[in-house]
Amino acid sequence: MLDFPTWKKTWLWLLTAIAIFAALPSLASLSGQRWPDALPDPMVNLGLDLAGGSHILLEAEQSQVAAQRLENMEEAVRGAMRQAEPRIRIGDVSTANGRLSFMLDDPSDIDRARELLLPMVNGTGLIREWDLQVMDGNRIVLNQTQAGLDQAVTDAMDSATEVVRKRIDALGTREPTIIRQGDTRIVVQVPGLEDPEALKALLGQTARLEFKLVDQTALPTDVAEGRAPPGSEIFPYAEGTASEGQFLAVRRLGGIRGDNLVAAQQSFDPQNNEPVVSITFDQQGGARFAQLTTENVNKPFAIILDDKVLSAPNINEPILGGSAQISGGFTVDTANNLAISLRSGALPVDLAVIEERTVGPDLGADSIRKGMIAMLIGTVAVVVLMIATYGRFGVYATIALAINVLMILGIMAALNTTLTLPGIAGFVLTIGAAVDANVLINERIREERKRGRRVVAAVENGYKEASRAIYDANVTNFIAGVLLFLFGSGPIRGFAVVLVIGLFTSVFTAVTLTRMWVAGWLRRTKPKDILL
Repeated sequence: MLDFPTWKKTWLWLLTAIAIFAALPSLASLSGQRWPDALPDPMVNLGLDLAGGSHILLEAEQSQVAAQRLENMEEAVRGAMRQAEPRIRIGDVSTANGRLSFMLDDPSDIDRARELLLPMVNGTGLIREWDLQVMDGNRIVLNQTQAGLDQAVTDAMDSATEVVRKRIDALGTREPTIIRQGDTRIVVQVPGLEDPEALKALLGQTARLEFKLVDQTALPTDVAEGRAPPGSEIFPYAEGTASEGQFLAVRRLGGIRGDNLVAAQQSFDPQNNEPVVSITFDQQGGARFAQLTTENVNKPFAIILDDKVLSAPNINEPILGGSAQISGGFTVDTANNLAISLRSGALPVDLAVIEERTVGPDLGADSIRKGMIAMLIGTVAVVVLMIATYGRFGVYATIALAINVLMILGIMAALNTTLTLPGIAGFVLTIGAAVDANVLINERIREERKRGRRVVAAVENGYKEASRAIYDANVTNFIAGVLLFLFGSGPIRGFAVVLVIGLFTSVFTAVTLTRMWVAGWLRRTKPKDILL
């Protein structure tokens, strides 16, 4: 066990040097020094509690998911009945009381209609999403099942979480924390961002873009009083537009949504040099947009964002290129934020901010300073105790301890992980735990010497026998650390990351490196006794 050939020593020192080098940019940053731009700069990201930043708790409205499912099902039912051969004619579709019902003009079509609807109500999963009933011989009623609604809410929240992540990534922030909390909540923590208002504006924007035909049969007086013709609905104009304060009636069905966008970016209108958002559809969306504009030349259509009308231009000619331009009294910043939201995708459900707080950088700096003081005090106490108790072997343990801390920092930087306040606590804990292995080894060597073994044999057996207990203890701690990371969140995960990394580095430094140093010392000096 004490045999270390040259290639092995070279490999161990190289591995140690790489890990220490990875820690240097983070150390330079913490000390206020500039790291050379020409060199690699892996950095440990500071968490919200250390770097400051914004914390926001978002909550979704579950009833909105149910309403959206009803609208989607209504449009699917109308399309299926219209495309049937021969066509199945239906009366007005009702969505009252959270259920969808409609009557057939010809009761003899009931079986055909039922067959068309069965694949739609059963869905593609293992749960039944809708209950289908036939009433009075010619009325079909569709009710959402609770299992189907629960699954829809789960899917909507998963999608919303991913959309939120894309939007925050577009801001260029590092290591945001975005996690689900419960059934309808999302926790967002963005270190280094001290403007919660900008974050709320970005995350609170649903970015649900729709193009709907204007209902030209609606009377202005009825629209002003909130009365829409059958099959239409009323939306207000957005703030900042020329028609702010007015309302517009649009056809509820038959438009297209912005789900098929592939690009959105802020640009300028060449005619008046005002900020606009240029959008591009994919092939399917472009075809639908071309069909809508081709079939409705010389008719106005409304561009609606989050249930507010941005503009209602006239379709002068078919738009066949799959590209369009959105205007609405934007500034450069608001147009850019809208472009980010559209590129990230629309939120499937509105998210309301129910909790927010901002952590200042001063608090984080104070935490780092106090954490460093605690680490320094702990380190000095451990170093004094180890050297006083084990002499040369205590010096080896002290050097291994310093390398251990640097390697933890370097590995965290290489993995782009985040250091939180509990992570600093993990560092402090590591200082004590890291020398535990050396205590076991040195005490075992003492026992071997008391039994009369020679120096080399005592050292060899000491490392061999103590390593078993060290590995067993660290495997147990590793399991605990993994469970903390998997089932914990936020601060608990920050602690678990340092704990797990520290387990590997402490075994490497306290067992492997010290054994290499002790072996080299024994070969050089060949002592007849050791002071332990």
